[in-house]
Amino acid sequence: MKKTEKEPLRILLVSTEVSPYSKTGGLGDVAGSLPKALRDRGVDIRVVLPKYKSIQEDLLKDAKNISTFNVHLSWREQPATIIGLDAHGDGESVYFIENDFYFGRDGYYGYGDDAERFAFFTKAAIEMLSHIDFKADVLHFNDWHTGLGPTYLRDIYRAFTYYSNMKSLFSIHNLHYQGVFGRDTLWNVGLNDGYFTGGDLEFYGNISFLKAGIIHSDAVSTVSNTYAEEIQTPAYGYGMEGLLRQRSMFGGDLYGIVNGIDTDSHNPKTDPNLYVNFDENSLENKRKNKTRLQEELGLPVSDAPMVSMITRLAEQKGLDILAVIMDELMAMDIQLVVLGTGESRYEGMLRHYAWCNPGKVSANITFSGALAQKIYASSDMFLMPSVYEPCGLGQLFAMRYGSIPIVRKTGGLADTVQHFNSETGQGNGFSFEHYVASGLMWAIREAVNTYHSPNWQTVVKNAMTGDFSWKHAAGEYIDMYEKVKKK
Repeated sequence: MKKTEKEPLRILLVSTEVSPYSKTGGLGDVAGSLPKALRDRGVDIRVVLPKYKSIQEDLLKDAKNISTFNVHLSWREQPATIIGLDAHGDGESVYFIENDFYFGRDGYYGYGDDAERFAFFTKAAIEMLSHIDFKADVLHFNDWHTGLGPTYLRDIYRAFTYYSNMKSLFSIHNLHYQGVFGRDTLWNVGLNDGYFTGGDLEFYGNISFLKAGIIHSDAVSTVSNTYAEEIQTPAYGYGMEGLLRQRSMFGGDLYGIVNGIDTDSHNPKTDPNLYVNFDENSLENKRKNKTRLQEELGLPVSDAPMVSMITRLAEQKGLDILAVIMDELMAMDIQLVVLGTGESRYEGMLRHYAWCNPGKVSANITFSGALAQKIYASSDMFLMPSVYEPCGLGQLFAMRYGSIPIVRKTGGLADTVQHFNSETGQGNGFSFEHYVASGLMWAIREAVNTYHSPNWQTVVKNAMTGDFSWKHAAGEYIDMYEKVKKK
């Protein structure tokens, strides 16, 4: 008898952000690049996201309308139009849920009806499957916005034969954001008060979409091994640590997988944004990028170490301990280049130091993807002194471009950055453990001292030759999907 070929895994990834269509942070990067790596491994993966008003029209020029159906949320009924896009030349693999009432707005988040908007999207994403005839093995929901997905699948859709064997995975990209709303929201999203009184969604007198994802999914994942451990503690669990410990200890279904990056689009040898392309064997061209950026930003052309930050200017990113050491940094022979926006107190602080130290600080209080790539390629060191960092992509981009990360040992930073050991020549960055300004200052001095030693090229080559692609992580995701499928 002829052996039948194994059917490929069939995955639907549900996310409110997918690069290059929509992105505010790491979620968009992951949802945009992970599917590509999985497809390369033979997984039949489809992606669905809201069709926001702000999506560039040229990205949708080849998209086509597939179907329109009504989605019910208690008393409200709204149409959902499925728009399909052939992103890989072999049929539709990216889908958009169009509804101008919910998504024809200027921004992604921050509206008074966000609970209803994303409940609608999540329900529409599940119902879409029967309209595109895609019988997924696993529905992969991401962050609080789609946290009701496992609840809807378990308590509504599995009653229908088409959905009866489908399983759910819920990924936490940042536990700090939990989708907390008032009790009366249950009615607006098509659920009853029993989800509050029974405790399933109740969270300190309110309800939490994130809690729904944690307790009703068939498995939970997060974006690094260390973060998976940290969120089981009161310091990082934000009230969810008990639930997560239960899933880890009694179910064995809390997974931590470190994110990768798209190494094709983040490649210093081919990146069109750079002044000069380079690799680990042509580091003299990296130096040319530094000179050109110094000229563009009005900094003195100097061999002083250039330390960069590309970040949201917020306390979580370590800006408060940076503020403590700014005067000490200004006494050192370095240049500091910052790109990002955020809290006004940190924007003001950086503008102040740039005004007082025009030859040392360049504060770019904006965001530009092209400038970000130039900074990665030009800087010698990259600061990420985060309070917590579920995974972090900045340190991976930085190492890809030979900018050596200086990080706090937490979450994905602990999993991806190994402190350089001058005796063994091993390590790809510099790290400190406790969230204190003196620890950050110590790590910066370690990096600067190494910069002025013969070891610098070693640590740069260690960083640039590391494997930050999705290759390994994609294999772990496939193993996890297979386990969830069998539940």
